[in-house]
Amino acid sequence: MRARLWGWWLLALPLLPVLLPMALYTRRTALRLPEAGGPQQGLSGAALAGTPLRLLLLGESTVAGVGVDCQEQALAGQLALALVEQQRCAVAWQACGENGITVAQAQQRLLPQGLVAPVDLVLLVFGVNDTTHLSSLRAWRQALAQMTRTLQAHGAQVAFTSVPPLQHFAALPWLLRQVLGLRGVLLDWHLRRLAEQLGAQHCAVELEFAREYMAVDGYHPSALGYRVWAQGLAAQLKPLLRSRA
Repeated sequence: MRARLWGWWLLALPLLPVLLPMALYTRRTALRLPEAGGPQQGLSGAALAGTPLRLLLLGESTVAGVGVDCQEQALAGQLALALVEQQRCAVAWQACGENGITVAQAQQRLLPQGLVAPVDLVLLVFGVNDTTHLSSLRAWRQALAQMTRTLQAHGAQVAFTSVPPLQHFAALPWLLRQVLGLRGVLLDWHLRRLAEQLGAQHCAVELEFAREYMAVDGYHPSALGYRVWAQGLAAQLKPLLRSRA
């Protein structure tokens, strides 16, 4: 992996005179969508008997619901619905996200919000911003590890979503998204190893990055994209929740 990291820098450094203006231009001209409006928490499957599963999502713009109008259409609301169907229990969900945030920033700003009330399952959704900000791999691992251990100490089971494949983000120029996509692969390799070490679940992003699954900005999921993503996550989380069934 160290060889891969050096290989990435050997690829990226000669391209910086091209990549940097490309990145600045993309940031200046990209379509910026708002975060999802309305309540950032809810109860799905309220008619079902039993104690609700307490679900918390911590993360970046996809947890904030960018790309759709309300959280019920975004990842948190759609994952709650998928888990209601799978687990046959109510799900009390909360979305705690911020557009543009990195893991280190989330550890300071979002984690305290997530610890206010007890939770059963926490999904950490990070990677895009740490990839584009070129966060160091060591800082990436340390912040995620500290956040995970803190959540586990509070009795929560923790799962990670994999770093999304930036090479498929249509909003980015081809060369930029290829280079960033390789960087995202490096971060996700560390994420998988960290999940193994900490007893957390690593969940792949099972989503076809076709037009109908993407919002108009070419960067975030559409309502359909969030639903398909959430259904894939629910299936992967089933072993983690088996003991609760």
